[in-house]
Amino acid sequence: MRLTHLSVRRFRNLGVQDLEIPPEGLALVGENAQGKSNFLEAIYYLETFRSFRGARDEQLIGFDHDVFRIVGSLTSPDEAAASVEVAAAFQKKGRRKKVTIDGHEPERLSDGLGRLAAVVFSPADVSIINEGPAERRRFLDIVLSLNAPGYLRSLQAFRRTLQQRNAALKDGRPSAVVHVWDDALVRSGAAVMEARADWIESMSSSFTGYYSEVSGGQIAGFAYRPNVSLDPDAGAGDWSEAYRVALEASAERERRMGTTVVGPHRDDATVSLATDRPLEVRDFGSGGQRRTAALALRLVEAETIRTARGQEPIVLMDDVFAELDDGRSERILDLIEREETGQVILTAPKDSDVKVRRGTLPRWGIRSGVIET
Repeated sequence: MRLTHLSVRRFRNLGVQDLEIPPEGLALVGENAQGKSNFLEAIYYLETFRSFRGARDEQLIGFDHDVFRIVGSLTSPDEAAASVEVAAAFQKKGRRKKVTIDGHEPERLSDGLGRLAAVVFSPADVSIINEGPAERRRFLDIVLSLNAPGYLRSLQAFRRTLQQRNAALKDGRPSAVVHVWDDALVRSGAAVMEARADWIESMSSSFTGYYSEVSGGQIAGFAYRPNVSLDPDAGAGDWSEAYRVALEASAERERRMGTTVVGPHRDDATVSLATDRPLEVRDFGSGGQRRTAALALRLVEAETIRTARGQEPIVLMDDVFAELDDGRSERILDLIEREETGQVILTAPKDSDVKVRRGTLPRWGIRSGVIET
């Protein structure tokens, strides 16, 4: 799909604007703190109905206003008649969020996810590498919720059950009451872990390839580190049994700590440099190696969109070359130019920083949130 029209009302500092988006994409050029990232944030909000920068919905509303609204029109390049309108609004009073697809509210918010097939590249992505396991779980959950059928439902079921089970543990309820939740926890938790394991295994060679190309020949690996031990000779269906065994073994520790200590909520995914002894990039990598690892993860996400949804992703690039050395910049540029991507919408502080599709992207400007086409 291609984004053809974007209507913004009181989102961040963007005010009220209606924009026709060129089919090839665009380069939004302007000084810092003018709203370039806000523009990309508004577009990506229609993919996940949340900020890719981690802001709460109430923080996205323009000053002195109570509501923001974003509407995007999408068309298929292959079928001129195929189109869809995705709209999202949030009202501070009552903290009410409303999403519509072609004017109709989906039964569940999750039913509206992933209509843009967009992926965001941002310098802030390095936090996926630098921060703790929660950041990497968040990355996995977003990618799989958008691209793996059934994953989001399993994840939501697991979180609901975990909350109820933890409440029983915290209140010191009898073991019989705590274990009432075990079957549902195992069923949903095993589905989450299996999906994570399958995806990482299927994409690990792609990650290594992307990392090697951007870094200029260095090798790094991407691996799943589940909180539950699975027999390496066991089949895929044994995640449930492994989780059940782990819960039984941790019962006494759970009692002492008042919380569930094993399961996908304690998982991690590691990126390691291929040396004589694998070294995690988070702990031993240079700044360039960490940024390269984050870029490789986003390239894997884009490949997943192509594979899972059968369409070219809309690529949103938020000044991604700002913190890369010239060699890495050139290599990531070559790689992105070769990849099968649809629209490219990028931001840059000055025209000379527009490197991707330099000769084909229309230039737009922005000052104090007002976009000049």
